[in-house]
Amino acid sequence: MSTQTLSHKPVGLMQRFASACTTLVQRFLPDPFLFAAILTFVVFLVAMPVTKQNPLQMVDAFAGGFWKLLAFSMQMALVVVTGHAMASAPVFRRGLSSLAHSVKTPGQAILLVTTVSAVSCWVNWGFGLVVGAIFARELAIRVRGVDYRLLIASAYTGFLFWHAGLSGSIPLALASGSNLEAVTAGAVLSPVPVSETLFASMNLVIIAALFVTLPLLNRSMHPMPNEVITIAPETLDNEVKTDQDESAELTPAARLENSVWVSRLLAALGFTYVISYFYENGFALNLNIVNFIFLFTAILLHGTPKRLIAAVAEGTRNTSGILLQFPFYAGIMGMMVAKGPEGSSLAGAMSDFFVNISNEQTFPLFTFISAGIVNFFVPSGGGQWAVQAPIMMPAGEALGVPAAKTAMAIAWGDAWTNMIQPFWALPALSIAGLSARDIMGFCLVSLFVSGAIIAMGLLLF
Repeated sequence: MSTQTLSHKPVGLMQRFASACTTLVQRFLPDPFLFAAILTFVVFLVAMPVTKQNPLQMVDAFAGGFWKLLAFSMQMALVVVTGHAMASAPVFRRGLSSLAHSVKTPGQAILLVTTVSAVSCWVNWGFGLVVGAIFARELAIRVRGVDYRLLIASAYTGFLFWHAGLSGSIPLALASGSNLEAVTAGAVLSPVPVSETLFASMNLVIIAALFVTLPLLNRSMHPMPNEVITIAPETLDNEVKTDQDESAELTPAARLENSVWVSRLLAALGFTYVISYFYENGFALNLNIVNFIFLFTAILLHGTPKRLIAAVAEGTRNTSGILLQFPFYAGIMGMMVAKGPEGSSLAGAMSDFFVNISNEQTFPLFTFISAGIVNFFVPSGGGQWAVQAPIMMPAGEALGVPAAKTAMAIAWGDAWTNMIQPFWALPALSIAGLSARDIMGFCLVSLFVSGAIIAMGLLLF
């Protein structure tokens, strides 16, 4: 990447603040793996006196949880690999290029990538994470003078919308009614429809406010021309090229490797299932079906097995952070939920603290804040629900707060601090070829502004 020098313009307040946050993050934010290691040590040391467990018990809790995200880690690795494979196909590249063709200025690029990512993440978080990062890369190729770091950060801020959207795990868990009485410690006995969570007026107002504010906020943070960090377009050209001497005689094996019919038949098989799935389940996206669609789209668009294999091999190089760090977060989650002799866990103690200082008016706000804090250590929507629902839901019921509002406060808290939690940024960073330090300064500003908007929504509605 390089610094682009253009004409001088007055420096805005938000630009100065974003620059200060970026400098702070660059100096003090460790590598995401070290961030996970530091969290591990912190939880290990704090959990012992809080839960009255000894070091060996905490080691057992860490090791007991270490491999519990294996399936999820594989899903997230495949999000990166299949997303990269699909995006590197020439036809897909041309489609993104057409979408980006009308964008002429850095400000327009930031507005568009934030909007596309927000809508995509609201529809499905896995789809949004990949599409936002891929589209940001394409805009970096097309738009002169746009800051590459801010493009990727803007794409990532769309992730704020996921837990208030169609793939939000907490509202969907409430609507399904599965094991609700046990999970909520008896506070919720029957399903809560999405009309009271996802499509409630409070949630829709918060979404609308963020949808208007975030694109404008991100655009206002664009660095001054002499501080813009650009990237050479040729370094982002991920179109797959395979070595093939067309004049050489092809062996039977080589003919199969370069056969479009193998790919077409596989794609027909895959998309037959996709059509059947949506016919039977409606528009119910999950990570498995998203990865399935990405993979078979890549198979079709690359045309031949040889091109697909090359694309997957290139995309696999970007999965190292996920494979290394996710088990450590699973270990942290294991220590967070491990209960001592008195039946208390560190996650439970943190939630109890906020319950004890709440009343009917402030309870949703403190639930939101507590969920944001717990999310640093349990960065999983399902894990967050399992940890906090047995504490916050009965407390909300006792204070007269509707179950739907308490649940959405947890959901918004879980999404909120993702802005400065590297765990979920890893897929986007892998696709972009950046480090967490490159984008987290901008995301820190988004954290402050979005937190104020969500808090006001929870207090006023």
